[in-house]
Amino acid sequence: MGVHIDREQPGWYYRLSQYFRRKFGHPVHKIPLDAGLSCPNRDGTIGRGGCSYCYNPSFSPNINNINNPADPLSINEQLQRGMKKRSEAKYLAYFQSYTNTYAPLNQLKELYDEALGNPAVIGLSIATRPDCITEEILELIEKYAKGCHVWVEYGLQSAHDRTLNQINRGHDAASFESAVKITRGRNISICAHIILGLPGETRAMIMETISFLNHLGVDGVKFHHLQIITGTPLAGQYARGELSVYEKEEDYIPILCDCLEHLAPHVVIHRLASQATSKDLLIAPHWTMGAGQIASLVESELKKRGTYQGYRTSKASDQPG
Repeated sequence: MGVHIDREQPGWYYRLSQYFRRKFGHPVHKIPLDAGLSCPNRDGTIGRGGCSYCYNPSFSPNINNINNPADPLSINEQLQRGMKKRSEAKYLAYFQSYTNTYAPLNQLKELYDEALGNPAVIGLSIATRPDCITEEILELIEKYAKGCHVWVEYGLQSAHDRTLNQINRGHDAASFESAVKITRGRNISICAHIILGLPGETRAMIMETISFLNHLGVDGVKFHHLQIITGTPLAGQYARGELSVYEKEEDYIPILCDCLEHLAPHVVIHRLASQATSKDLLIAPHWTMGAGQIASLVESELKKRGTYQGYRTSKASDQPG
């Protein structure tokens, strides 16, 4: 069933802020957290070194082992710090750093319980890998979903195994499909992370990833553009001229809008582009625009095209009214 896209909403796509207002009647803010967990693609379980594009502190602002290595903040302390800038707001505890289902069940329960023990927290958003989810873990998360709002955010990046192998992702597209299928029917909302501009990916391949997400019926998508971060394997490839990035915002907007046109209109857009936490870590691209300006560019491009999210999907009933 399609979601009516309000023409008065800027951007002509289904924003996360719009979703929260419809569901709760007021704004909801996500507070990023570091639970002190690791990643099987770093600790040797699957591999070492992680994905070729990834240096977690470059996109996670609350990395405890970077900011407070000797005295890491508790989950509640991180929440309190994140709440200082906003009064009388409601929040989702966003377990962002590394792989947030990669721990014993009792440890996960303690972490999630601590977050939900804060009265201003109305739900959880749990970022993880699709190969780090089990029926047992989902049964735990499902219990929370009966009483609060829960997103599970699965990193896919691309629906193409060739690309996933090339970036040392450590899992295939089938793992993502399996994770989505066993998560379904538990009152848990599912968000997919994808990266546009990965090495060797064409526009056609990106559109196939969008079709893959439509087919699986995910509830949300977080778009990232490829960023080259200091110390990652991709940094060396970029220095040798072996790959390129969207050097300017204007290079990225057309392909992003293509994705939105093909993406089912009910899918909530959590993010339109990557955001590095430190300019010192970022090698390329050096964009000058913030998230609001990117959203304005998307709005202008879609208006110029006369299109909107879901325009190129098959259901005429999903057109904005």
